[in-house]
Amino acid sequence: MPDNKYSPSAIMAESDKMTATAVVVSDAVPVEGLGLSESEGHLERTKRNSPLTAAEPPSTPSPKQGQDHVPTDMSVSRRSSRRKRARKSPEREGNWDSYNQNHARISPSPPSVELLEQDSKDSIPSLDSPHSLDSSSSCSSSPTETASQPEYKDSKGFGVGELVWGKIKGFSWWPGIVVTWRVTGKRQATPGMRWLQWFGDGKFSEVSADKLYCITAFPKYFSQASYTRLASYRRAVFQALEMAGRRAGQVFPAGEQDSPEGQVKPMLEWAQSGFLPKGPEGVKPTTHNTENGSLGSQVLGAGLSEYFPPPKRQKPSLGGAKAGSEEVCSREQMVREVLKGDRSIEEFCLSCGRTPVETFHPLFEGGLCQACKDVYLETSYMYDDDGYQSYCTVCCGGREVLLCGNANCCRCFCVDCLDVLVGLGCSEQARALDPWRCYMCQPPQRYGALARRHDWTLKLQEFFISDNGQEFESAKIYPAVPAEQRRPIRVLSLFDGIATGYLVLKDLGFRVEVYIASEVCEDSISVGVVRHEGRIKYVHDVRNITRKDIADWGPFDLVIGGSPCNDLSIVNPARKGLFEGTGRLFFEFYRLLNASKPREGEGRPFFWLFENVVAMGVSDKRDISRFLECNPVMIDAIEVSAAHRARYFWGNLPGMNRPLCPSGTDKLQLQDCLEHGRVAKFEKVRTITTRSNSIKQGKDQHFPVIMNSKEDILWCTEMERIFGFPVHYTDVSNMGRGARQKLLGRSWSVPVIRHLFAPLKDYFACE
Repeated sequence: MPDNKYSPSAIMAESDKMTATAVVVSDAVPVEGLGLSESEGHLERTKRNSPLTAAEPPSTPSPKQGQDHVPTDMSVSRRSSRRKRARKSPEREGNWDSYNQNHARISPSPPSVELLEQDSKDSIPSLDSPHSLDSSSSCSSSPTETASQPEYKDSKGFGVGELVWGKIKGFSWWPGIVVTWRVTGKRQATPGMRWLQWFGDGKFSEVSADKLYCITAFPKYFSQASYTRLASYRRAVFQALEMAGRRAGQVFPAGEQDSPEGQVKPMLEWAQSGFLPKGPEGVKPTTHNTENGSLGSQVLGAGLSEYFPPPKRQKPSLGGAKAGSEEVCSREQMVREVLKGDRSIEEFCLSCGRTPVETFHPLFEGGLCQACKDVYLETSYMYDDDGYQSYCTVCCGGREVLLCGNANCCRCFCVDCLDVLVGLGCSEQARALDPWRCYMCQPPQRYGALARRHDWTLKLQEFFISDNGQEFESAKIYPAVPAEQRRPIRVLSLFDGIATGYLVLKDLGFRVEVYIASEVCEDSISVGVVRHEGRIKYVHDVRNITRKDIADWGPFDLVIGGSPCNDLSIVNPARKGLFEGTGRLFFEFYRLLNASKPREGEGRPFFWLFENVVAMGVSDKRDISRFLECNPVMIDAIEVSAAHRARYFWGNLPGMNRPLCPSGTDKLQLQDCLEHGRVAKFEKVRTITTRSNSIKQGKDQHFPVIMNSKEDILWCTEMERIFGFPVHYTDVSNMGRGARQKLLGRSWSVPVIRHLFAPLKDYFACE
């Protein structure tokens, strides 16, 4: 493999490339507290989410349908100094890893516009929202141009505006619309290829014309399995049929309008029967339906709760009251009552205005209702590829969000929360400031009705610890073992990874008698074998371990593990949940944990620990808690390392709820982790994952290190220090940089595991 593969320029080519977009923004007078500085010509950036629907309940918050207008007068140039970013949707997020650039200029009117953030060489988000799916095909290519000067001239058909089925590796056949290359912000399509914009999430992909079929081939390419399982697929199918119906002038019978199935059933029957009476001709693009075929609120605002999981709270339009029987008042009314002193803000849900509240808001004065609490638990630790929160810090929702300009802050605030809670027009004034500092970074004072808690760091921990979706008996407390009676520890490690558990036990001075590790990744096994000199006994796949094996290898004093999170993380739109795919590997841990527990009457101490991602559905989290008969604690490695890494830990280890405090050996700043002659641009870095672009930081996606006056990537030795591993710990078996980062991205943070294992020194023998 070429030596320069992992150079900064090569990594940049493989990683996300953000599309700068020009925006003309009129000058605004700043208000107190909106930021630290302002200047004409400075850069300003926001994130705007594309259509978002989680693939499995409980769903992530769906974006509110706003009245934003996407201008149609675009030409290729870069003229303005202000920029916005369109926030991408998690849909298909895991399948494309890089961004390409494009620049666009807009006319002076309207005064503000956001263009594209590209998601990869294959897929990029929509201009704004789902309702740009069809209008985007006309905003840069007029119907006249489409008709008289076809963009795709290879005689393979499928012109701009046609509704089609397309195929990308890893996904079912998916409905989309053929668009002009101009709206993608990329190059013209390769001969024989077509640019598609996908229904459901509004992203773009370049797909071979040979992999396209007319939408009227519905009976052949419609997947009932995907339709039953994936909310994102149901959403895409509904949007496609809604547009096809409008084009064909099809009027659907009322049916059982009080149920989602009743509303969609006539549409599916019409599609399955061949789109009669007009057939394929009825759904073809024309001048009329190309101009007016925008997927507007009539599609995206449809109240199909099952097909498009709605927000778990209804966000208000400015000046409009919220609907719902539980509503006492809108957030605007809430603010008025609070500012007049009639009521305390702690009585209201800060996210939606409902009363009564279920719990407190962890960061700001105010409460959260049950629905908003569940949303906050699911999404507060979700981050986009740029390292910023996926949703607003206040409400964990929001259509358009403003990014904090503090390089060490990853928070964002939605326009609604600023305009409602701080003051009408505050979002526009915040846009005029660069850098704009968020309300977690500004001095602690009250901004309108928004006031940061002085003890928010403690409240945040308490918020996750106190999420007792169900109550359980307290774990058995084992008395400490006298020093002379302590014996070496015997450990069973499931999904062992790179032997972090063994490393920490040895660092803490434990005498390890037996360490049985189940792991299937050959690279991970290589690290464990080489670094621990064969003292770890590796066994086969966890699914093949039997009770007899446990009896032969045991007894065990400690069982640890963290099953794969792919099908649990709500970042994955195609996740299968706890009971399917890799999610059900949790039950292997549960099975072997029960098989390893001491028999009734045995008094020996027995401990266990299970780890998984924080960004999981509340129902999955509570199901895991129900099986393990305890609630998790949430620990973020940012307190003891130079990187964010929030995880849930279930277990019965002593003192799991105690505060996380750094030791004298922990490297808390990025600079402490760097090699000589290299300078950190940031104090901390975002969560390092298996993806190469996860090391890029901030809204400008900078590499985090300066060397020889140039930006540079993190070296492998530096990433090892960030995770707390010894230098060169993963440098075995001629592994390249990418393979080593993948091992680290799946591992535990060493300081966190040291924090959890330290109390065990009162029970087991040490060196």
